[in-house]
Amino acid sequence: MPRKIFQRYMPHPDKVRSHPSVKWLGPVIHEPNLWHLNRRSVTLAFFIGVFTAFVPLPGQMVIAAFAAMLLSANLPLSVTLVWITNPVTMPAFFYLAYKLGAVLLDIKPMPFSFDLSWHWIQSELTQKWRPFVLGCATLGLFFGLLSATTVHILWRLHIIHRWRKRKLTRLKRHDRSD
Repeated sequence: MPRKIFQRYMPHPDKVRSHPSVKWLGPVIHEPNLWHLNRRSVTLAFFIGVFTAFVPLPGQMVIAAFAAMLLSANLPLSVTLVWITNPVTMPAFFYLAYKLGAVLLDIKPMPFSFDLSWHWIQSELTQKWRPFVLGCATLGLFFGLLSATTVHILWRLHIIHRWRKRKLTRLKRHDRSD
């Protein structure tokens, strides 16, 4: 994965650092590793963002931001990837998580309806929380590891391709000079 692709879509670090919502973080937000685009920081950001997307708690972006700061992953990418689960996709992902958790716990799945409200949490989630949380954790780990591994491999393949291309260019130049 070329760095330029990520840089094209990411906000400039100075713009994010100067935003009023992050000023309370003080010098932590100025840590250069949070803004670097290298294979390690991007791979880790993909894991953090995708895993946190499956955390069934409000404030997923805050959780991803703290994890990125703690692990020195790319902060904007970690926070952005949380939006894989959004109000449109969340019901499908959470239904799948509940079904998977029920299968893993060997529990017969009960009818599951998702409604992001306090009443739903009190009535439905209190009965189904164990398979739901297990399914969310399992899907988060699976898709987090899958996305991080995919990014890591694609980035590495891109580097190998560039090395080979550079080597070929050098050989052509060397042949012309003889």
